[in-house]
Amino acid sequence: MLNRLLLNHYEAAAVILSCIGLTNLLLQRNMIKKIIGLNIMDTAVYLFLAAKGYISGRTAPIYYLNEAGEWVNKVEAYVNPVPAGLVLTGIVVSVSVTAFALALTLRLYEHYGTLNIDEALFLLKNKYELEYADYDDDDELLYEFGVEESPTAFQTASAYKGNKDASPLKGEMSGTDRGVKRGDDDE
Repeated sequence: MLNRLLLNHYEAAAVILSCIGLTNLLLQRNMIKKIIGLNIMDTAVYLFLAAKGYISGRTAPIYYLNEAGEWVNKVEAYVNPVPAGLVLTGIVVSVSVTAFALALTLRLYEHYGTLNIDEALFLLKNKYELEYADYDDDDELLYEFGVEESPTAFQTASAYKGNKDASPLKGEMSGTDRGVKRGDDDE
């Protein structure tokens, strides 16, 4: 068993890297760390394809002259070029996906002020609940929290915990921009 593992050490390393990347992708809450885990998994796939495509004693599929001065054109003298092409294509796609994921992560950070996926989902949930909450004409939810203008999701979540001094998120819309009706606008 150990002999086979040592013989196929590139494949074993690819499986270990894939497990590390998958564990990182599933257990980390930080979006940047999740993207790093995805890149580790991509690297494992490339290592596996390169290991499977290489055959010991063979060369790249380019015609060359041997010692006798003859052109070598037998298939048995060359390695398979398809895995190398797949690896190059995969690297291009991986770089594009990583750039897109980092751009989305940057937008997430600008909007919610955090890279933690749990915190962002909590803020999104509270913002959704705030936007679609039923307001009474007598005591509006906005004044119930002691907020002069419309609260952000972070302020709303902090008010539930009794912390009214929380700093608001950047770029939030006011209540009228969101279509929230105020008591004096009723028709």
